[in-house]
Amino acid sequence: MPANEVIPQVIVVGRPNVGKSSLFNWLIEKRIAIEDPTAGVTRDRLVQRVSLEDRVFDLVDTGGMGFDDPDGLTTQIDAQITSGLTTAALIVFVVEVRSGLLPADRDVARRVRSTGAPVLLVANKADDAKYDLLAHDFDALGFGPPLVVSVRQNRNRAELIEEIVAHLPEAWPEEAEGAGLPEMKLAIVGRRNVGKSTFTNALAHEDRVITSPIAGTTRDSIDVRFEVDGHSFLAIDTPGLRRTKSRKTDLDFYSTHRAERSIRRADVVLLFLDASEPIGRVDKQLVDTILEEAKPVVFVINKWDLYAGEVDRKEWDDYLRETFRSMPWAPVEFTTATSGRNVKAVVDTAQRLFRQSSTRIQTAKLNTAIRTAVETNRPPADPRGRPVRIYYATQVEVNPPTIVLSTSDPRGITEPYKRYLVNALRQTTFLKEVPIRLFIRGRGSDAAAEE
Repeated sequence: MPANEVIPQVIVVGRPNVGKSSLFNWLIEKRIAIEDPTAGVTRDRLVQRVSLEDRVFDLVDTGGMGFDDPDGLTTQIDAQITSGLTTAALIVFVVEVRSGLLPADRDVARRVRSTGAPVLLVANKADDAKYDLLAHDFDALGFGPPLVVSVRQNRNRAELIEEIVAHLPEAWPEEAEGAGLPEMKLAIVGRRNVGKSTFTNALAHEDRVITSPIAGTTRDSIDVRFEVDGHSFLAIDTPGLRRTKSRKTDLDFYSTHRAERSIRRADVVLLFLDASEPIGRVDKQLVDTILEEAKPVVFVINKWDLYAGEVDRKEWDDYLRETFRSMPWAPVEFTTATSGRNVKAVVDTAQRLFRQSSTRIQTAKLNTAIRTAVETNRPPADPRGRPVRIYYATQVEVNPPTIVLSTSDPRGITEPYKRYLVNALRQTTFLKEVPIRLFIRGRGSDAAAEE
């Protein structure tokens, strides 16, 4: 049975600015959702799988009900809320105690009541006990007395968790199995309007995230679980980035921060490029971040249907190699996300990179490869003119593969020679398309890493 049929969905809803995203982050103890006083910041459904009180469930943040989006995305935002409500095992209905009962809260109440799902009413922003009595105004909604909490003051989090777990349906035997970690996490990154969200929807086989021609439609990093050939994966759709000098708002800052964090979280990064646009500064900044984090990467040339015929794939490949000389090993895939063309091929390539990055080379084979490389091209002498001896190599980590080289003097192993050794490892081992970190050590000393 698919995991999404056995893992309960707990949906957080409410009118705008009642603190839904803050409460979502508070419960999962991570800053996933953007918290901002601006109404309507959350547009898509944000889903995080959590394990609390020996129960596993998906906590889902949603946009504010009744918000009129200035970019004309109201219908799409509302559709995301509706999709969440239809899968809800429990609805956490958030109201704001200090503003009192508003007509918009009654509108939300009518909508959640029509779902037939259990509803837990939560009165947020009770930063002081003096507000607790005001919470009884919400008894009129018909869901019983609300649970009073304050995210800011960390009031009653344990009580809220206890109530959520108490309202969940009985656990299925498959629940623990379905809660297993995905086999691979994919960060989908790129500048604005390159088709990242369309690709994510193609993976999920549903309109899981909002797509539109409007730049900056996606604001949060959105986790989307999907399956390929019976295996579970996690796609992380990220906001499109702008050039540094064009980042003028808090939302631009949040978008940049979340995209960078998504790269750190990922097992493999898919760097999306528009086939009809030249490579720009943002693309180069993303490549720098990917290199810094030592993540396997697939260059995904999207919208190929609009460009194919004007230039062949080899020309694009050569263009990438010339532009990103630090990544000659990264594979390239061409896709059309709107039609789903080559979407599975991209995932297959990412799986191949993940297997490479997870590989642990046998010590004997690793030392044979290093010894062969050294015999072909000896390292330069140390600062005193003596030949540098390389004693042995050992792999100490995977994801990324990290190799430590023991030498007589690390100062004699120059940066060009380190690159030579890394390239030799690519040619003689399974690690052909992924970053490799190489540390040079002397007896009792360390040196910096390569790549």
